[in-house]
Amino acid sequence: MIRRRTLLQSSTAALLAAPAVQALAQQTITLKFHTFMAPQSSVWLTMHKPWMEKVEKESGGRIRFEGYPAMQLGGTPVQLYDQAKDGVVDIIWTLPGNTAGRFPRVEVFELPFMMNNAEATSKAYWEYVQTAAADEFKDTQVLALHVHGPGVIHTIDKPVQSVADLRGLKLRAPTRQVTKLLGTLGATPVGMPLPGIPDALSKGTINGCVIPWEVVPSVKVHELTKYHAEFDPAGGSLYTTTFVMAMNKARYASLPPDLKKVIDNNSGMATSAWLGKIQQDNDPLGRKAAVDRKNTIFTVSVAEAQEFRRKSRAIEVEWVEDMNKRGHDGRKLLDTARALIDKHGKGGPVRKA
Repeated sequence: MIRRRTLLQSSTAALLAAPAVQALAQQTITLKFHTFMAPQSSVWLTMHKPWMEKVEKESGGRIRFEGYPAMQLGGTPVQLYDQAKDGVVDIIWTLPGNTAGRFPRVEVFELPFMMNNAEATSKAYWEYVQTAAADEFKDTQVLALHVHGPGVIHTIDKPVQSVADLRGLKLRAPTRQVTKLLGTLGATPVGMPLPGIPDALSKGTINGCVIPWEVVPSVKVHELTKYHAEFDPAGGSLYTTTFVMAMNKARYASLPPDLKKVIDNNSGMATSAWLGKIQQDNDPLGRKAAVDRKNTIFTVSVAEAQEFRRKSRAIEVEWVEDMNKRGHDGRKLLDTARALIDKHGKGGPVRKA
């Protein structure tokens, strides 16, 4: 009798709980996506918004996004990663390099002349973190890791055609490694987040900046500078920048299993590669904006790039030594990153070591 009563009570409890479980499974979940990119930027319009729309569609509308570009939820670009870590927002997209030295192992992809193309290097970046630096972003649920297309030098009133032309120029740099690169090449590097570029250029606080072509229109660099120096792809890219799209761990863990799967299906290497490819595919539009204004674009040839390579070797050596001091095998990390870039870049632009 006692056993029958227990079974009856259990069955009754299960029946009563079923509607609650079903309601939980069907509830709409709203996620806040926060970034520093401007609402008119190609990154926001062609990368972030399509990604959110894809997740919403695949969730059957059970995941909804509130998108906040241009730091609309407050704080500064430097604080974005911690906003996701601390649960201030649900998902962020930012530069690990905004917090200098905090994510040192992924800086290997920002070393001079490392990348071949953004899609392949983004795949390499994802695999590298999973296999060689798994705890680099341990405080969040990492959704994607990618890089942008080749970095370009943009200057107000002095063309850059050689290393010597950089001497004395105050140039904005996005990350610690790019700051070191510009300093080694003779420029005076000025670190600042992307949104600060227009004001700094217009006031003459800086003489120029280094950014990829795709972001030029969103910060009006084609209007505020006259000269642009890009590098022949056959000679390699001067630099690139790493990005991370990350989610608050507790928020991710709280999702029903089927919605976790939707997030998982829109994370990882394929998503990283897609983001990198889209970002580099937007480069021609940014370049066209400069061409339409009749700005001067100089292409640094493979031969001319050798001087940039020679001067920047010290940055690589310094990074390896820094990793060794932090308890990592710097040479092994560098070799791993290069091998992965070559592995995923077969058939793409040649990357010369």
